[in-house]
Amino acid sequence: MLLAQQLHVRGRRDPLLPVTSLQLSRGELMLVAGERQEHRTALALVLSGRMKATSGSVSWDGNRGIRRVRMASALVDAPGVNEPERHLSVRDLVTEDLALIPRRYRGALLSNPWLKVNSFEDIADQWIEQLDPLRRLELLTALALANPHTDLLVVDSPDRHSADAANWLPLLEQLASDAGRPLAVVATVGSLPPSWSGSFANIGNAEAATEARAVPESPVDAQEFEVETEDAK
Repeated sequence: MLLAQQLHVRGRRDPLLPVTSLQLSRGELMLVAGERQEHRTALALVLSGRMKATSGSVSWDGNRGIRRVRMASALVDAPGVNEPERHLSVRDLVTEDLALIPRRYRGALLSNPWLKVNSFEDIADQWIEQLDPLRRLELLTALALANPHTDLLVVDSPDRHSADAANWLPLLEQLASDAGRPLAVVATVGSLPPSWSGSFANIGNAEAATEARAVPESPVDAQEFEVETEDAK
């Protein structure tokens, strides 16, 4: 189970992440809405253990250690952090991402066999910018799950690639509910799809409860978005 309590990240002027709390279990998809991209990315970074919050806590299966959260999670497609370069080929992206999997889990994973087994041979020589939103998300989530120890997927703003939720929502629902490998899936979004009736939260949902007892902290620069990028995928 993922439990985030009173998460807050300060910036130079405005908060990078207003105070937010949420909770979800394996087999569940939660959408977390926030109007500002920097808020959504900051939340995704903190929930996946790629950035330390100024205050508050995040835990996975009762363990609050940021290392434990990071080892169990995968951050998917965070803009400015680990979104793939537009002019990178699918084959090259696969080669790069498989190389990031810890050696003890990697085995003999090679790009060509992986592309074949996962049914991406048809797009292997295309540029990332040529992929339609659904195919792009299928590729990035499959790469994230190449690590067998990934139990938590944190997908940053899949709706920025398509206003049609059909291009990302059913896939995320399918990944969360897969009986063979149930995952906890969090997706930050600009707004909730009108048809969505599942779990959701809003960025800043715990802000009012902490205003009266806020304590000044050292500001966190936006450069924090660049930390741990070599392990973010």
